[in-house]
Amino acid sequence: MTRIEPVTATTQLRTVFGCFPSGVTAVCAQVDGVPVGVAASSFTSVSMSPPLVSVCMQHSSTTWLTLRKQPRLGISVLAEGHDAVCARLGSTTGDRFADTAWTAVGGSVFIHDSTAWLDCSIRSEVPAGDHMIVLLEIHGVRADPATPPLVFHGSAFRRLAKV
Repeated sequence: MTRIEPVTATTQLRTVFGCFPSGVTAVCAQVDGVPVGVAASSFTSVSMSPPLVSVCMQHSSTTWLTLRKQPRLGISVLAEGHDAVCARLGSTTGDRFADTAWTAVGGSVFIHDSTAWLDCSIRSEVPAGDHMIVLLEIHGVRADPATPPLVFHGSAFRRLAKV
């Protein structure tokens, strides 16, 4: 008999959510000449017309409180080899941009050698439990499809296999 277990702990959800592989993005902007950013694996395409994507941010994120005030946000789709960059951006201590090459364009900050860049502005925010779903309008893009993305699966960074 197939059985579905009731949700009784966040550890259960982490295990289940970890079964779904996701790409990892950096959401960044320049604030008073300094790069500010956070890692987000809850990134998804939403619409081609108008061009929209979404990310989810924790309500408890003080970095998001700073980023959400910026007119432009840079989304960098992180690439293989960005493991340390992602770990620093996901950290709550230390210099998140230490040893990270980045470029600022019109207030958006982009991580060098990423597989894609999206220059965005916030269109809307929707409360969703302990997170905020952030709908972003895309104003400009850059892509390098030959660069493999960084993948997060089962609480670890993975590489895509070529078949």
